[in-house]
Amino acid sequence: MATYNTEIHTGGGGWQDDQPLTLSIANRDSSVPGDGAPSTGTTVTWSGDQGNGSVTFFDNGSAFQGTAQFPGEGPVGYRGQLAD
Repeated sequence: MATYNTEIHTGGGGWQDDQPLTLSIANRDSSVPGDGAPSTGTTVTWSGDQGNGSVTFFDNGSAFQGTAQFPGEGPVGYRGQLAD
């Protein structure tokens, strides 16, 4: 399990702080090593009641960037940095 501090980017608003994202992928040791951060180049896509998104990890899983869309909102840029 890994927690990321995240930001969203809206059309005219620039990057703004968003809620932390906790990522937990079980039973896939080759995708997510023991520290819980995905390897560089890993793409994670999700869809559900809380929204949908697709992000790709870099810097040995310590950061990601992609897009997301949350309920009642349009699509936004979405990025995160592994929390200490």
